Amino acid sequence: MNFVIGLIVAFGSVLGGYAALGGHLEVLMQPYEFVIIGGASLGIFIVANPMATIKDSGKAVMEAITDRVPKPRDFLDVLSALHALMRELRGKSRAEVEAHFDNPKESPVFMGFPRLLANKDLLTFICDYGRIIIIGNAKTHEIEALMDEEIETLAHDRYKPVHALQNIADALPALGIVAAVLGIVHAMGSLDSSPEILGGLIGAALVGTFSGIVLSYAVLGPIAIKIKSVRQKQLRLFTLVKQSLLAFMNGAMPQVAVEFGRKTIPSRERPTIDTVENETIAGPALPAESVKEAA
Repeated sequence: MNFVIGLIVAFGSVLGGYAALGGHLEVLMQPYEFVIIGGASLGIFIVANPMATIKDSGKAVMEAITDRVPKPRDFLDVLSALHALMRELRGKSRAEVEAHFDNPKESPVFMGFPRLLANKDLLTFICDYGRIIIIGNAKTHEIEALMDEEIETLAHDRYKPVHALQNIADALPALGIVAAVLGIVHAMGSLDSSPEILGGLIGAALVGTFSGIVLSYAVLGPIAIKIKSVRQKQLRLFTLVKQSLLAFMNGAMPQVAVEFGRKTIPSRERPTIDTVENETIAGPALPAESVKEAA
């Protein structure tokens, strides 16, 4: 919602101010200027980035527009799932617990948290380190260093669309100048025309410069910043898992370990300790099919 409101305010102010000065909005409708700028930008974007980054950029733009950041329910689900898994690790044999990590889609613990199951990267992160804990030979500081390295790698991959789009945003003013220069070249070929026609051609050429600057600083640049903000918030879930599992490996009880994870959540979104305790005591909400099987 903020994304749409921001664009309306930005373009409303620019176009409204222009119209208030007596400008004619129809003069700004120069489709071929947009073809030059947009086509050149798209071509540069395709040349500069692998297909995986191009596809992820589309996904990242949609995440930015819809503000797809972790909600309080997501944090509570992860904390509850970790609490249930850590209780299993403390109270059951290796063979019984290993099934949760080997096949999480059929695990009664994970099945109670469909939003967590849908987050493949986070699910893999939890399962991988769950298996390491089961083995039991790794030292805590070594696991912490490995987790930090993996989170850094995840961040590097998730920020690729940010850098790709920001590079295009930086290039747009220059591409606008290219469109303007081509428009001036076209106008120079009509010097013998009337002043009205020549003025219209020069005005159309200058729309290219205007468009490149506006698209850079009012559209693509802010989108790149928004993508980075959204994906930074998504990575908080990995930090939550990291701190909870490390506390558990250092000997903390499951309820205490999830408190370590809870404290990594930003204060505005952090659930209270009582809320987390109630959620973890309640346990996962199993699907109806699983309840029938258990009975």
